Amino acid sequence: MATQFCGFDRFVKEVDHAAAQGTPDKITKELRSALCRLIRCPEVTLPDCVYEVCEDHYARRELYQSPKYGYTVVAMTWGPGQGTLIHDHCGMWCVEGVWSGELEVVQYDLVERIGERYHFRPVGAIQAGRGSAGSLIPPHEYHTIANANSDEATISVHVYSGRMTNCNVFHPEDDGWYRRQPRTIGVDARIAS
Repeated sequence: MATQFCGFDRFVKEVDHAAAQGTPDKITKELRSALCRLIRCPEVTLPDCVYEVCEDHYARRELYQSPKYGYTVVAMTWGPGQGTLIHDHCGMWCVEGVWSGELEVVQYDLVERIGERYHFRPVGAIQAGRGSAGSLIPPHEYHTIANANSDEATISVHVYSGRMTNCNVFHPEDDGWYRRQPRTIGVDARIAS
């Protein structure tokens, strides 16, 4: 396979090693460490296109999908003020690392559900800076991500257990509840071969 970006082979080797660990707990633990190392490694750089902001939405660019382990690597570009609604990953584990800038990540617990209406409680918020990484393992997957405090773009790298093509987003209602809406997810570019 041709090199997709500087340090691509090293990136894939480290993520493959983590993906071979077997269980989601072991995989995500190893992946958090691997992403932190890779982000700080000057020999690993992302493609130039991931630094280009889309004015009307955060950008998703697929960098790689593993033919052996099935995981997908997606770089996301967050312009100032861009973020997500509360959402899930439809049962997929994920490790997210901040490549540059800073993101606010808020975790939520599901308190109650009535049909398509959900009541969440925020259980923690972090300001994730460059070189940090966190993970989501279902059923603990409800969260928001935002570039809330920056005048510049933030770049994050997400490793999903597979190709994430859909999720559920939760729209707030007046009474503190949220209404679930399934959403199809695309990418702005597919750099992977």
